[in-house]
Amino acid sequence: MALKDVLLDELRDMYSAENQLVKALPKLAKGAKDATLKQLFKDHLEETKGQVLRLKEVFGHLGEKPTGQHCNGMEGVIEEGADALEKDEEGPSFDSGIVGAALRTEHYEIAGYEACIAMAKTLRLSAVVALLTENLNEELATAKKVKAAGMPLMQAAAKQPEEPKKPKSGKEKYSAKKSKEDEKKAAPDLK
Repeated sequence: MALKDVLLDELRDMYSAENQLVKALPKLAKGAKDATLKQLFKDHLEETKGQVLRLKEVFGHLGEKPTGQHCNGMEGVIEEGADALEKDEEGPSFDSGIVGAALRTEHYEIAGYEACIAMAKTLRLSAVVALLTENLNEELATAKKVKAAGMPLMQAAAKQPEEPKKPKSGKEKYSAKKSKEDEKKAAPDLK
């Protein structure tokens, strides 16, 4: 497979990821309790819409269509964000969980854009590199803002008293079971 084909696969993955985020970010904004975090998600939604348009422009430069691939990785990261919204936590602890999910999302996007930029540079696609770099810079800035907004929340959450353990939900039991399976599968390779 030619490098350009690999780049197209990666770009379609990013296009799917950004489109999924256009749907997920309003839910994070609605679910966040902290006003700064709420506004950050609303602002990033507008940036994300711009990133989708830039990616369409990238595909225009390449003479290709942007659709054709679903980003399973982003789907999983978004699911973790949805899980954070369902937690029983309150106040700053609740929002701290959302911060963690948001940072994972941003870093997933950062990794994707860095890979695409490296391939586009290798292929000497300067216009593509410029557009992708704009998206990357927005993701880097958003990750910084999320972390900055999260620090006071985490500091406040650290002062909250620990609560007695509650019985696990069905989803939490399933997740714990899968975690044990993951550990068991990895154990032979860790010796």
